[in-house]
Amino acid sequence: MTVTISRLYDTYSDAQKAVQGLESAGVPHSEISLVANNSDNWYSSGKKLDRDHDGVDDRAEGAGKGAGIGAGVGGAAGLLAGLGLLAIPGLGPVVAAGWLAATAVGAAAGAATGGIVGALTEAGVSKEEAPLYAEGVRRGGTLVSARVPNADRARFEAILDKSAVNLRDRSAAWQKSGWKTFDPADKPYAADEVRKERQLYGAGIR
Repeated sequence: MTVTISRLYDTYSDAQKAVQGLESAGVPHSEISLVANNSDNWYSSGKKLDRDHDGVDDRAEGAGKGAGIGAGVGGAAGLLAGLGLLAIPGLGPVVAAGWLAATAVGAAAGAATGGIVGALTEAGVSKEEAPLYAEGVRRGGTLVSARVPNADRARFEAILDKSAVNLRDRSAAWQKSGWKTFDPADKPYAADEVRKERQLYGAGIR
């Protein structure tokens, strides 16, 4: 039996490390998905993406090494080779790779819940947690989801837990400021709003 596990990260680099950990532990690229906020345009298809600072574009690195990449940066680069720009209702522009993004675009057209929430709940994420993950991406975060064997769930969750946002604490902080739930009809966060959120939580709640 396969289950979906998800975690939210304040920074793309933390999410990238989580992907690396999953891939080096044996989770195939095809079972991992990443959705990152791009409201501040940190990613552009024409711009070099060198998050591991080795002088080589991560996407070219991943494409060159192929799906048989082992541990380390190459593992994440394999997924990064499939990164693309999308617009998802309520989130605005995102950088995404993997099965969840494709499902989210389809869900936006057909599911009553729409977009990312519909895709997450369809994958088995609880109706309570799915809107929290969506709101986290809307506010500048990066979501990593993976489909893994239920028997290995605890081991893979331990990998994802490193540097992940404490979703319960974070949603409580949002609620104190008046937030109720994720609404795909809401206006996506603008670049300056995303920057403020990142400054507020970048080194804060985990």
